[in-house]
Amino acid sequence: MPTTAASEPIVLVANARMPSQRAQSLQVAQAASAFARQGATTTLLYARRHDTPPLEPAELWRTLGVEGPRQAEANGVPCIDWIDRTPLRFQFVPARVQELSFAANAARRVRHEHDGARVLSRELETARALRDRPGVFLELHRVPGGRLRRRWLLQAAGSCAGLVAISGGVRADLVELGIDPDEIVVEHDAHDAARYAEPPTRAAARAELGLAADSPVVVYTGGLLTWKGVDVLVDAARDLAGDIQILIVGGMDRDVERLRQRARGLAQVRIDGFRPAPIVPTYLAAADVAVVPNRSTPAISSRYTSPLKVFEAMAIGLPMVVSDLPSLRDILSDDQALFVTPDDPGALARGLTELLASRPRQREMRAAQLVDAHERTWDARAARLLDWMDARA
Repeated sequence: MPTTAASEPIVLVANARMPSQRAQSLQVAQAASAFARQGATTTLLYARRHDTPPLEPAELWRTLGVEGPRQAEANGVPCIDWIDRTPLRFQFVPARVQELSFAANAARRVRHEHDGARVLSRELETARALRDRPGVFLELHRVPGGRLRRRWLLQAAGSCAGLVAISGGVRADLVELGIDPDEIVVEHDAHDAARYAEPPTRAAARAELGLAADSPVVVYTGGLLTWKGVDVLVDAARDLAGDIQILIVGGMDRDVERLRQRARGLAQVRIDGFRPAPIVPTYLAAADVAVVPNRSTPAISSRYTSPLKVFEAMAIGLPMVVSDLPSLRDILSDDQALFVTPDDPGALARGLTELLASRPRQREMRAAQLVDAHERTWDARAARLLDWMDARA
C-alpha cells in the first residue's frame, strides 16, 4: 500500500551509467521504481555517458527488467566524459571531472525543473551544491577517505534534511566524523519481491541452464571486481569434490575474461558472464548454496557494501556461505548463513563442503532467511524512506 508521503514528488540523483553491466544501474533502477510504486511522482537523474545510447524511460526499465504499472521518469544528465578513452592508470583525473560535471549539471537541473520536490542524492557533490535548498537528503554507499571530499561531506551533511547510510559500517564512520547519529538512517539494498514471487523449481531451472539434475551446485551472482573475492572462489574449487559445480554469473566483459583465465583447467567452474536481471532467479533456483566471498580489504568490501546478491538469495531462501566481515554480519545472522574466514580458499572450500553435506542446516537457513525476506524488499525500503523523509520535512 502506498505510504502517506506518496503525494510528495521525489528526485533521485545518481551518477550511474544506465543501463550497464554493473549492479549499480540495477540498484538505482530498483530504488527509483519502488518510490514510484509507492505512489510518489519520481524522477531519476542519471549520467548520460558518451558511449551509452540514450533510451526512453519505458525502454530503459524494460532493458533493466524493471517494469510495473507505475514507473519513474528517467532523464540523462550531460557530463564531461572521456574516462573510457584514457588508459586505466591515467583515469583518476577524468573520473573526477566526470563526477563533478555531472554533479553540477544535476544540481542545476534540480533547481530549474524540480522546484519543491524532495531530493535524494547519491552524490555528495550534488547535495553540497544544493546546500541552500530544503528537502535534500544524501544517500551514502561509502565514506570518502580524502580530506577534501570529507570536508565536502561535512558541508553537505550540515545542511541536508537527513542522511541515508547503505550499511551500518557507513553509519559508524559518519558518526566518527562527527555527524549526529540522529540525522542518519540505515537502509540496506533489497530484492524485487515480484521477480522472486514464483521462482522455477530446481529441476526446471537446471534443465533451462543445462545443469546436471543431481550434482551439488554452488552459485555466485554479481560483479567480478577484485574485492568481491570471486578469484578466491575459483581457487577454492581446486579443493572441492569434482562433482560440485561452481556457477559464476555476472561481471563486466573484461573481468569475465580475466576470471576465465584464472579458472582454466577447472572443469567444474562455469563462468556465464553478464546475464539480464530477470534470469537471475533461475540461477538461484538451480543452486543448492549461494556464496558471497568478499575480501577483507578495502573498506567498501569489509565495512560498506550491501550486496544485492545476499537479498536475492534470501528472497528464495537459498543457504549461503559468506565471508566473515562486518559488512555481511550487518545483514546476516549465524542462522541465515555460514561465515568463513575471508581471503582463504581453503576455508571457503571447507565451508562449502560442510554446508552442502548438511541438509538440516540448509533447511534451518532457508527458514530463517524467509522470516526476514518480506522486510528486505525494494517496496518495503521505499515505504520506510518516504515516511522517514516525511517526518523530517
